[in-house]
Amino acid sequence: MIVSFFLVLFSCKRINEATELGGDLIPAVDNVNTFEISLNALTKNSILTNFIKNDSGHRVYYDDQVALGDFNDPEFGHVHANFCFNVSAPVRGSYPFLPRRDTIHAIDSVVLSLRVSGAYGDTVSNGIQTVNVYEIPFTGPSSSLNDDSLYRYNDPASDFNGTLVGTKTYTITRLRDTAEILNPGRVNKVANVLRVKLDPSIGNKLAQMDTTSGPNGGYKNDSVFKTIFNGLAVKASNSGNALSYFSLADTATKLIVYYKYKVNQKDTAAIVEYSHNTDGQSNYVNVQPGGNWSASLNNSSSDKIYIQSSPSGSYTPIVIPDLSTFGNKVIHRAEIVATKIPSASENTFTPPFRLLLDRYRTSAAGDTSLLFEKDLLIGNDGSIGYLNFGGTIKNNLYRFDITRYVQGIVTRHERNDTLRLWAPLRVWEYSNNSRSYVRNLPVNSRVAEGRVVLAAGNYADPGSRLRLRIVYSNL
Repeated sequence: MIVSFFLVLFSCKRINEATELGGDLIPAVDNVNTFEISLNALTKNSILTNFIKNDSGHRVYYDDQVALGDFNDPEFGHVHANFCFNVSAPVRGSYPFLPRRDTIHAIDSVVLSLRVSGAYGDTVSNGIQTVNVYEIPFTGPSSSLNDDSLYRYNDPASDFNGTLVGTKTYTITRLRDTAEILNPGRVNKVANVLRVKLDPSIGNKLAQMDTTSGPNGGYKNDSVFKTIFNGLAVKASNSGNALSYFSLADTATKLIVYYKYKVNQKDTAAIVEYSHNTDGQSNYVNVQPGGNWSASLNNSSSDKIYIQSSPSGSYTPIVIPDLSTFGNKVIHRAEIVATKIPSASENTFTPPFRLLLDRYRTSAAGDTSLLFEKDLLIGNDGSIGYLNFGGTIKNNLYRFDITRYVQGIVTRHERNDTLRLWAPLRVWEYSNNSRSYVRNLPVNSRVAEGRVVLAAGNYADPGSRLRLRIVYSNL
């Protein structure tokens, strides 16, 4: 359903509203030469404001931070996250256990080490999480974890199952503590690492592989290795009230086998480490709307906007028909202003790092997402001009500078698009109207981190309503 909004000329007098972005370049509003107005977006009768964003473009990349955990947000609902990943042998084509294949290797222990990269939610009063680790069996190229697929974050088929090989209960805030790890011949100190002890059968399986072309030839090459040891599924219990984030690409993330072998009748301790070196990772994040967000999805008169970060997050569409008849003006500043309003547990479940404002068009061929190419500038070095464009919260306000976009509409009668406000992880966007090329733009660094409630165009307090603020001069 395409969403429409009525826009009302809010005022033609000076509003005295501070401009955070580039205010030193805007002439003073004197109501003689320079004027200020706001166009206020109102929801029309049976038209909805809040929409689920089921974006199939949110796929798990090799160096993404993956989420693990479970929480219930009274305002937005329930989120549960598991992840899976493969590992590779330290050297391909060689047997990694010392001194040779026909040696008897006594497995002391097997440990999964995961680099912690952050957390979100109630990590203080309810930050205890239980994690279960499963070995994923290889059941065929199309049904197993493989490194040729980029799995979607919200795809339940990517939540692989297997044989339970380890369990650990941990306190999220304690993961930052330094721990001493005994390795053969040395003591290592590690912090921001979750270590889960696994069943020794994992070590025995890895030690029994060889480099031949036979059924145990896992060390012949990486492809064969992953058919014998397909990977690990790391799953959270339905407990705690937070998400932990882990970096699979970090060198501290590894599967470690501690073992002994005999040299001159003496036991010698050694280790073999298996790391995540290729694609072959998934992160199933199940977002179930609840609370007031769920109610708003079927409420045509909602005066609040609910933005849940991706995946399966939410968005609100904005159209500004009055811009098409605004008349030719000199636009000194045009900015979308969105106001954060209070919500339940907002100190625990905090806003996303950044919101994104873009444009989209709907056709029979599907939706097309477009950058504000003249306002959100991308440098030749790949830098993204978020600082000038806006999108981060300050004083409970989100501002987006779309001055050049508005100037093009009122002066050159360019297309007045539907706008979209949301909190994606990253986006594929066409960078110009000719659709000559696309860019995969990072917006936020972690999935399911952040949500916010904003005042809609019909909110009770006029000063908090979603609006387009324009500072202009007549020609």
